[in-house]
Amino acid sequence: MKPKNEFIKHFHRDWQLHLFMLLPVIYLLVFAYYPMYGVQIAFKNFQSAHGIFGSRWIGFRHFQTFFNSYQFGRVVSNTVIISLYTLAASFPLSIIFALLLNAVRNRNFKKSVQTITYIPHFISIAVVVGMLNRFFDPINGAYGTVYKLIYDIMPGAILGKADTFRHFYVWSDIWQHLGWNSIIYIAALSSVNPELYEAAEIDGASRFKCVVHVDLPAILPTAAMLLILNFGSIMSVGYEKTLLMQTSLNLEASEVISTYVYKVGLMASGNFSFATAIGLFNSVINCIILLLVNKTANKLSDGEYGLF
Repeated sequence: MKPKNEFIKHFHRDWQLHLFMLLPVIYLLVFAYYPMYGVQIAFKNFQSAHGIFGSRWIGFRHFQTFFNSYQFGRVVSNTVIISLYTLAASFPLSIIFALLLNAVRNRNFKKSVQTITYIPHFISIAVVVGMLNRFFDPINGAYGTVYKLIYDIMPGAILGKADTFRHFYVWSDIWQHLGWNSIIYIAALSSVNPELYEAAEIDGASRFKCVVHVDLPAILPTAAMLLILNFGSIMSVGYEKTLLMQTSLNLEASEVISTYVYKVGLMASGNFSFATAIGLFNSVINCIILLLVNKTANKLSDGEYGLF
């Protein structure tokens, strides 16, 4: 049978699945691929009056401006540090939380803990930052009240310090998304054959050894895949929370690529070409890191844990 006829046969047989696939394909075409048409303004001196085609080509001038800017080292280092800090703290904690929750035998307690830890994920980022500001307010917040009771003096504005910004950003993010990030690991653990636990217990394995020798290997492929994907966005720190927590006092530690792009592209100068060039640089670096990490994972695991 010819490949074309075979494709038509499979398409006709599974037309419902192809219909379901049509919506995400349209979404990707409209919101992911079509916007790439505008990436060319990174190499132009874009003028809205002239449009994309009418604007003058200037090559890599915007990239050179960014690389030579005094902001380059600061925004790149801040972005990488916050991303690595978040990954190093949240990634293992999500796995540990899923393993601990899976080891709980009381179903009602397990469901209650899952529900409580999932709820913060659905809280708006603006609300989370507002909660941080209220809780750590040096005058009326719980932090200020307890500090005054212990030391009998008013504390300083702890959220406004540059050396504490990263800690508040990362650990508030972990509090908000720990339960949600553990869902995929809990789903992987639910597919483990119960006979493996029975065989381990017969061999005299404790509950901890069951976790180490049964649960952990079961989620290792999933963890490796998610780790590779997380490294693919190492240069991407969301600007919403960073911008809401940002002050003039902690700007040294809180200015990241996304907030810098927002400021130069929309707020101050409205330099869309310069902002697009920075965003393109960010995407290219993320893609390179993703390929390198995936290649490394393939070599270390003989192709078992790589994405492609």
